[in-house]
Amino acid sequence: MKKLFFFLCMLSSTIFVAQTSTKMLFDNANLLYKDGKFEEAIKIYQEIEAKDSVSSTLYYNLGNSYYKLNKVAHAIYNYEKALMLNPLNKDAATNLGFARRMTIDNIEELPKTFLQRLEINYLQKFTYNQWAMFTIVFSFLAAILFLLFYFSTISNKKRIYFLTSMLSFFLLIISVFITYHQYQKALNTKYAIIFSPKTTVNNAPILNSDEIFELHEGTKVRVLDAVDNWKKIKLSDGKIGWISADNLKMLTDK
Repeated sequence: MKKLFFFLCMLSSTIFVAQTSTKMLFDNANLLYKDGKFEEAIKIYQEIEAKDSVSSTLYYNLGNSYYKLNKVAHAIYNYEKALMLNPLNKDAATNLGFARRMTIDNIEELPKTFLQRLEINYLQKFTYNQWAMFTIVFSFLAAILFLLFYFSTISNKKRIYFLTSMLSFFLLIISVFITYHQYQKALNTKYAIIFSPKTTVNNAPILNSDEIFELHEGTKVRVLDAVDNWKKIKLSDGKIGWISADNLKMLTDK
């Protein structure tokens, strides 16, 4: 028992020291940013990222630093990463809009269906982890209300407990479905940012294939497939082609 207690104390102390160290680094980077030393701030932010102490705020600050240096692709990449961790980060969404205005490619999105608009405007406002938390809350709520219904002896309260427990159970089923849907989408949908100042997109994954259009840095593309060092991409306007993997950077490692 003493050994276990000593181990837990050491573990807690190690975690506290690591968190304190990360916070000091983050504060130092923020001070450098305020002083206009953006490149130095970026190095410290990247040092924090290398420790896997990532957060939406970290990527947001990285995006701001690159934006100040007019590095469009890097800024957009980090704003996108910030929104992946926290879709409700309004500052990151706003600055991402500013950064996109600096890109050359003007790609018009295809019209969205009702279900697509519903997903973008509401379901994607939370990550699948956040939807999983909603599922846990609804499951506890449904269980507690059902127990209150079961043990209640007053007819009016019994009716209210039954109806609210059924509503909670219904919301539980919906949240489970949304969580699974969002998880599968995050797992199977891959995006990347073009990092080359200018690159061509071909109609096949070979060097001597025909060039069908050009892209420039900062453009976001969906990655559909990969062959050797080629990526099959799709634009928001529906165009599809193949591009060298050296010209883009994946937003996820999956």
